[in-house]
Amino acid sequence: MRNANLATAAAMIPALILGSSQVAGQNDAAGNALTIYSTAQPGAISPAVYRNGGRGQAIPGYAVVRHERDLALNRGRNSVRFTDVAAFIDPTTVMFESLTDPAGTSVVEQNFQFDLVNQEKLLRKYLDQTVKVDQVRGQGVETFSGTLLSTVGGMILKREDGSVQLLPHNAGVTLPSLPGGLITRPTLVWDLSAQRAGSHRSRVSYQTTGITWWTDYNLTYSEGSNANACRLDIGAWVSIVNQSGASYPEAKLKLIAGDVQRARTAGRGDSSRTPAKLMAREEKDNGFAEKTFFEYHLYTLGRPTTLPDNSTKQIELFPAARRVPCEKTLVYYGLAPGYYGYGASPITDRNYGVQSNRKVDVYLGFRNAADHNMGMPLPSGRIRVSKQDPADKTLEFIGEDTIDHTPKNEKVLIKLGSAFDVVGERRQADFRIDTSRRTMGEDIEIKLRNQKKEPVTVIVKENLYRWVNWQITSKSHDFEKQDARTVHFPVRIAAGGEVTLRYSVQYTW
Repeated sequence: MRNANLATAAAMIPALILGSSQVAGQNDAAGNALTIYSTAQPGAISPAVYRNGGRGQAIPGYAVVRHERDLALNRGRNSVRFTDVAAFIDPTTVMFESLTDPAGTSVVEQNFQFDLVNQEKLLRKYLDQTVKVDQVRGQGVETFSGTLLSTVGGMILKREDGSVQLLPHNAGVTLPSLPGGLITRPTLVWDLSAQRAGSHRSRVSYQTTGITWWTDYNLTYSEGSNANACRLDIGAWVSIVNQSGASYPEAKLKLIAGDVQRARTAGRGDSSRTPAKLMAREEKDNGFAEKTFFEYHLYTLGRPTTLPDNSTKQIELFPAARRVPCEKTLVYYGLAPGYYGYGASPITDRNYGVQSNRKVDVYLGFRNAADHNMGMPLPSGRIRVSKQDPADKTLEFIGEDTIDHTPKNEKVLIKLGSAFDVVGERRQADFRIDTSRRTMGEDIEIKLRNQKKEPVTVIVKENLYRWVNWQITSKSHDFEKQDARTVHFPVRIAAGGEVTLRYSVQYTW
């Protein structure tokens, strides 16, 4: 019984405020369409974001929503209301158009009404007016009336005998009538001028936040002919989170791939560019079809799909690519974590960079090419890798990483973790400096041990960070120069063996 009259009054509001205007609601599911963009960094969305009911504020993305409806318009001026819009709509992006008579139909005014009714607002409409109150007294209910003086912190009522009574908000209130100007959900209102009377097919479009999507790649790893060779089965899914405050039944779904620039606004932070994501696929089994669109890629789902509010949906991007050749690479970077770039002057401190890291990192690489069973644009996303345990045929997780947008025919490189049976040690064997001749020398010794039952190749990565002018004067293994300060030494290590790498470098300035 508590506030039953208020609830009844609120339920009546839409019927009372519409008057003679046209009302467009969710009566035409086939007319829904949306294009979703994502501002999320690859792999940056925690499951807590779409499980905690954040209602759009924590969802890093947006969508362009389109509703098509049939409206009966009179010749001349018409008032039209749309009540099934997203709660996080950007009113400045709203567009209305008549598809039946676009030249003869124009928008005189458009408004977005979002001052939704609640108990406090409803009661404020009756300040200084007489209301009835039902209050529980023991086993019964006392009914009395009075003038409503205030609704702040409860209700203040002036009784007919002149006394003032303080009441809590949970007291039952009976209102004499329903005031106008109250709405129960966000509403778009147009003042239209139509030259043609009759049924008009109309389209309403706008942008809303609170909706996003991202890509997840699932890879299954299998061993190759040697310790550094492998094969991959690659599949991918797109996940869509809708917390925009509206549902989209049987909607046409599109996704944009590319970095779409948006003007910064207060509160948007650094999400001004949209790294949208999706993989190309032939239109097959009503899946996603890809085509170029301006400088981006547009992907259209070949069937309608329903996106309920406050929900997560997953759709397969493409059929799994089987037996993609890959290479497992072991990389040893012996320096301790930190930045080892050039300074403003030569670094003459002999103790700089002598701390050693023992971990040998594991990378998987494959070429995104047609002759490797791939050859399609790969959007940014999270890659999870599993390997089958032959004992019970179950897939066990072995690592994950993220990738940026990768065009076809480019190489994909992902880090899985650190090797258990291959370790390294790095030490400074000697250091020399002659300030009068402006020269400095350093001898580096690196030991690698392989406790596996098969030989492996390890890439030893070295930064020559003391100064821009350097020359390797002696070496025990050949190296490949990667850039102005980085060299790679490929080192082959026998099963159960150890290899020592030595090199000397001289800096001049």
